[in-house]
Amino acid sequence: MSVVRLLLAGLGVAAATAALACTLTGPPETLEQVATLQTARAAHTATTLSSGQVLVVGGMTTSGQSVATVELFDPADDTIRELAGLAEPRVGHTATQLPDGRVLVAGGYAGEYSRSVEVFDPATGRFGRAGPLAQARSGQTATLLPDGRVLFIGGVGPGWTFLDGAELYDPATGVSEPAGSMSVARESHTATLLADGRVLVVGGHRGRRPEQEAHASAELFSPETRRFEPAGALGTPRHKHDAVRLADGRVLIIGGADHSDRVHFATTEIYDPAQGRFEPGPSMANTRYKIAGTSIVLPGGDVLVTSGAQSLELLDVGRWSFRALPGRLPEAYHFAATASLPDGDVLIAGGYSDSNENTAGIWRLRRS
Repeated sequence: MSVVRLLLAGLGVAAATAALACTLTGPPETLEQVATLQTARAAHTATTLSSGQVLVVGGMTTSGQSVATVELFDPADDTIRELAGLAEPRVGHTATQLPDGRVLVAGGYAGEYSRSVEVFDPATGRFGRAGPLAQARSGQTATLLPDGRVLFIGGVGPGWTFLDGAELYDPATGVSEPAGSMSVARESHTATLLADGRVLVVGGHRGRRPEQEAHASAELFSPETRRFEPAGALGTPRHKHDAVRLADGRVLIIGGADHSDRVHFATTEIYDPAQGRFEPGPSMANTRYKIAGTSIVLPGGDVLVTSGAQSLELLDVGRWSFRALPGRLPEAYHFAATASLPDGDVLIAGGYSDSNENTAGIWRLRRS
């Protein structure tokens, strides 16, 4: 995600609070608006806690300002309430659930790029300060590694400098150490943990428009060597896309945009770690971009794509094709946040529309 005052310049944020109750004709799903955020926001995070509740953190508000507010959604009765906020506002941050159930919130932007890290403790319902990042950054990716450390990659730093470096953060000590550099600087990229513990970094961009460059390249990070190695190239350079690891270990790259942000993609690509290359995947019915982190692998292995268009789409991995779910959101929301619920339902919260209006809406896709 880019700096709110820059790449999201001109973003107006007005709450879109009209209720939505759309019954999907394809059984057994229904999509409905179930609650309203107290702060209409976009470019925030949503994390499912061990309790099944969803923690909504930060983002940006009506004037494009970063916020420190935090809200908690309870799927038991579809209610939302505000918690004690962050120590500092942030947008373009990451939120990572740790093995012990706490949530690590790192980096972001609020007039300045941040190195700060805060940790949410579900037992107290509050955030506490933790050791800082090695590099101030916003728009980075965060990947929880099998050993419990968190890998931060790329993003943007002071002076709107595009970053090629990575760092490894140890939540046990609060210490973050540099962990090698990529071949190019990247923002709006994806980072996906593979079954063997390596991390696949795909696409992204560097530079400002009109010189902005979207990447086709991909790299693999090894936690053992702390080195990045080439991992082939996409068929189409793209950024502001999404990526998920499928049940068979391959990685699905979804949508995105070209270097101009004017051409949006309905295409997907598949990375096969065994072959070390990308191949075309099935196409969606809708073009989608600004969707990172909003696609979910469902318990049966199918993939739900939730944002960037008014209709949700489901990749049936058995048929290897997408189908658009009949229900529709009021707008094609970008920089929304999604979360899986314990009963298999999916939550979609916030985001902004093509008319640059934020929504406070919270929608629940009921799957049974």
